[in-house]
Amino acid sequence: MNSGITTHINKHRGTIALVANQAWSVYNFRMPVIRALQADGYRVVVIVPVDESVSVLLKEPGIELVVLRHFRRNSTNIWASIKMIVEFRKVYKALHPDAVIHFGVQANIFGNFAARLAKIPSVCVVTGLGYTFLHKGMVPWLTRWLYRITFLKTAKVVFENQADLDLMVFSKMVERSITYHVPGCGIDTQYFTASTTAASLHPPVFTLIGRLLYDKGIREFAAAAARLKAAYPAAECWLLGHLDNENPAHVHKEELIQWVQSGHIHYKGATKDVRPIIEQSDWIVLPSYREGLSRVLLEAMSMARPIITTDTPGCRETVVPGKNGFLVPVKDENLLFEAMLKACTISPEQRYAMGKFGREKAEKEYSANIVGQHFKKIINTITDSTRKERIRDTR
Repeated sequence: MNSGITTHINKHRGTIALVANQAWSVYNFRMPVIRALQADGYRVVVIVPVDESVSVLLKEPGIELVVLRHFRRNSTNIWASIKMIVEFRKVYKALHPDAVIHFGVQANIFGNFAARLAKIPSVCVVTGLGYTFLHKGMVPWLTRWLYRITFLKTAKVVFENQADLDLMVFSKMVERSITYHVPGCGIDTQYFTASTTAASLHPPVFTLIGRLLYDKGIREFAAAAARLKAAYPAAECWLLGHLDNENPAHVHKEELIQWVQSGHIHYKGATKDVRPIIEQSDWIVLPSYREGLSRVLLEAMSMARPIITTDTPGCRETVVPGKNGFLVPVKDENLLFEAMLKACTISPEQRYAMGKFGREKAEKEYSANIVGQHFKKIINTITDSTRKERIRDTR
């Protein structure tokens, strides 16, 4: 791991920097982009703050890292923001990449602004509108205002669902001419393989997987689970995920303890490998308020598990109602309970057919290769345009 800036000579087609707010998110969500660009001849340098996944990233072949010292998630301190911009610009000036791909709010705002200062083409990936659009207050308002400013000089703004793209264009945060839609972050359908075991005969297990945020619909899931336990005592409702205290919408530990003590929620803690939990589950439930494009739902589909989720951007795209799952309104614990109760009456054969349909949908629409090809197209368009400008300037 570089404690500073990579400076060795580039012998590849070009250098692409990829910036994210966590090494963990790069390893889990962005490898399809990295591998697609590497396969196309690009050198890819990953720029992240330090977390526990840095060591895992280092084991991946061909990965170069630059560690950020001043990156802060959710910081509203102006001096911290200036330090981030200064550090980003220093890194970009040293690497002189052909383009930078930014993932996440801080990277999209401060990293993109630094790229403008360094005169390097920037791609901003909006992985979801989340807290910025779901809540009111100074921080969400300021974030939207900064988006509007920083996207004025961006080469491309990428969205993981069409609804988010349309909303930001309608809100005048970005010009439609520079937008691009990709189908999520891509799912490795070989890693998240379909289960070879038959659908279970035992009472169903409903599992919600995700960061413990109220915006994921966890409170509605807990309420529906309590009613389900009363109506169908043999059913189980599992919760898997870590507490994210840095997020303003984090679940309070005291409330989580109450759910567990009540007996209607089985909390499974957190894990780096969700596959065993999905394997043991009959239904994956995500009553989220809004997503970019839910990775958890893609994982469930790839492993041939039917899903229950909300009719909201980033979730509804994954479901053909009745074919691979059910859709319910946002923040409606009553209809969520009814969907879960209905799922209890579905035969193992029906559940298997729904899982099979979801698996086929994941392979056709959301595979890692499909997403990688989209980013390859974006980057090739930008670098080809840059090269033509340089040739013109030398004449």
